[in-house]
Order: sequence, then structure tokens, then C-alpha cells
Amino acid sequence: MSIDDRPELDWVPRACTLPTAEQPLRLAEFDALFAAHLATAALDAPTRARLVLTGGPGLAERVADLAERESSCCSFFAFTTTATEVGAELGIEVPAAHASVLAALVRRAEAVKASA
Repeated sequence: MSIDDRPELDWVPRACTLPTAEQPLRLAEFDALFAAHLATAALDAPTRARLVLTGGPGLAERVADLAERESSCCSFFAFTTTATEVGAELGIEVPAAHASVLAALVRRAEAVKASA
């Protein structure tokens, strides 16, 4: 089964080097993070997004770990994690060629939050 056959993976770019079998597991990690902690998600520009996450101690470290692992398979993502008083802020930047991937990720985050 390819990414094209799995609509839940529509934001996973072809450039992703994560083994296909592991992609749903990573998606589940992002979904769990969004469902439990996402306060807001917004595109600041076509190639830049900001996600605000709320939660207890350790959230910024959890977000940073997930972002680091995601960068290892999708190297075009540039993540910045900042601890805040209420949780963490995740900045994401991509090259223009991957703007549609970023937009799809933000849509996914908002949809998961809305259905949680």
C-alpha cells in the first residue's frame, strides 16, 4: 500500500525516508500530541507555521523529541521548540517546494483537535 492509497497519510511527502510500515505509528504520535495538547495551529506564511501546545512539565521535551525524530526522516522540516509557561510552541519552516505538506500538517492538527 502506498501513501497515495492512504488518505490519513496525505501530508506525508514522498521525500520521507521513514519506512512505510512506521509512518502510521509516527502519524499516531502526532495525532496523540495534537488531540491532547494543541491549543492553536496557524500558518504564519506559506512556508512557516506555529503550533501552540498546552500541558504539564516535560511537554516541551516531548515535542522536541518528536520534532527531532521527524527531521531525521523528513530533513526539509526545520523545527523550533520553545518551552512556554503553559507548555510549548512548535515553529515549523519548510522550503517553498514543501509548502503544501506544511499546510496539510496544519489542517491535520486542527482536524485532530476538533475531533478530540
